Amino acid sequence: MLKKAEFVGRTRELELLTRACDSPQSGLIPLYGRRRVGKSELILRLLQGRPGGLYFLGKKAPAALQVEEFLSEAARVLEEPLIAEQGTRSWKEALLSVTSRWRGPGKLILAWDEFQWSAAASPELPSVLQDCWDRHWRDAGNVLVLLCGSLLGFMQREVLGSESPLFGRRTAQLLVRPFGHREAGLFHPDWSLADRARLYFTVGGIPQYLRAFDANKSYEQNLQEQLFDEFAPLHREPDFLLREELRDVESYHGVLLAIAAGAGSVQDIARTASLSARSLPYYLQQLTELGYVARRHPLDGNPRRNARQVRYVLDDPLLRFWFRFVFPNLSYMSSGGPARVFRERVRPELDAHHGLGFERLCREALPSLYRRENVDASFEVGEYWDAKVQLDVVSVRDDGWTDLGECRWGRIRSSKSLAEELEERVQLYPNRPGHTLGRRYFVQRKPSGRLAGAGRWHDLEELYSVDE
Repeated sequence: MLKKAEFVGRTRELELLTRACDSPQSGLIPLYGRRRVGKSELILRLLQGRPGGLYFLGKKAPAALQVEEFLSEAARVLEEPLIAEQGTRSWKEALLSVTSRWRGPGKLILAWDEFQWSAAASPELPSVLQDCWDRHWRDAGNVLVLLCGSLLGFMQREVLGSESPLFGRRTAQLLVRPFGHREAGLFHPDWSLADRARLYFTVGGIPQYLRAFDANKSYEQNLQEQLFDEFAPLHREPDFLLREELRDVESYHGVLLAIAAGAGSVQDIARTASLSARSLPYYLQQLTELGYVARRHPLDGNPRRNARQVRYVLDDPLLRFWFRFVFPNLSYMSSGGPARVFRERVRPELDAHHGLGFERLCREALPSLYRRENVDASFEVGEYWDAKVQLDVVSVRDDGWTDLGECRWGRIRSSKSLAEELEERVQLYPNRPGHTLGRRYFVQRKPSGRLAGAGRWHDLEELYSVDE
């Protein structure tokens, strides 16, 4: 069983940061990503055993208090008590005082977590860092600045954006993404592959959410305790996330609730959410930039895409589950309790919900399958739909081949019937580039006996196996 303090994954991210630490040049690296994704844990892992690791957590507090706390922490890390007694309220004086005292070995690593809160209290801070970098740190070769933030809009605008004083000065940038299904599965190695997949369909690859599920309890028991119990930390998590990032939260609730209920077009979402179609693009843009909503189009190999065919989907698994099952049942939950809500309102619809999650997992896994099959062509993975046909997995490759796939989460009684069903759909696919069409079948468990149909069959065991 995974121990609470055990560090999982992030191999490539740690390698990038380690190279920056060992480089003879100074570094300035914005490190950003959504809340709970594990940015702080990644930084603290990097700093383990490094003598020059100065970690500072920005907060909603007056600037003077933050400067004072920064100097106190620097005095502790550098073992120079006099640093804390300077009495300055200037960020520039504080930063240069600390970095000028560093003599090694190695780099002084200034890891500034939740940078957006310090910048909110001190709007001049990005310009101060620009001046320090240009005049003192860049050529010194002994400073690594990590600016870490969770408010994606702020980081993209005030740190990475062209209007930022820091624009063009970063030596690298690191967007910390949620884990994929394989790494997410490492949090519960003793669970069955099916339960690991169900958990991934429910909370995605956010480490803090994955750790909330007790490996010693069943998936369904965890659901009731972590999402339907009003005192559980995940019970109101999506609401907290939205209120921290956005204004007019009630309108965003309406948009997300509409998408979770199946509305996909701008017109359908606007009608279901009781919003005007003119105002809706603004809400959708904000939710898309945060990574909560995604814009999908039917993939048919045609480079010219029809904007009227766009479909919006909830791309964040926890929000998709919460707005499908938790938010609509909050009132009923107060009177009936979590067990009754789960039994009457959730369990009957859970397999259908998992089926949609399985489709996403299969699209996510296809690039790994290609690597094992030594496919070296570039490709685009998505799905296809029109008035006549729906295809769960479509991959258009530049070697004249397109894969079409069917995903089935439930039990497969007959491989022949599934193969026949996919074949009917293949015949309705437009295939605009005139490619050779391959068939793929994605199932939770392969049916016994000989597998019917031309093409490849993939089950959870293969989808969760690690690339060689």
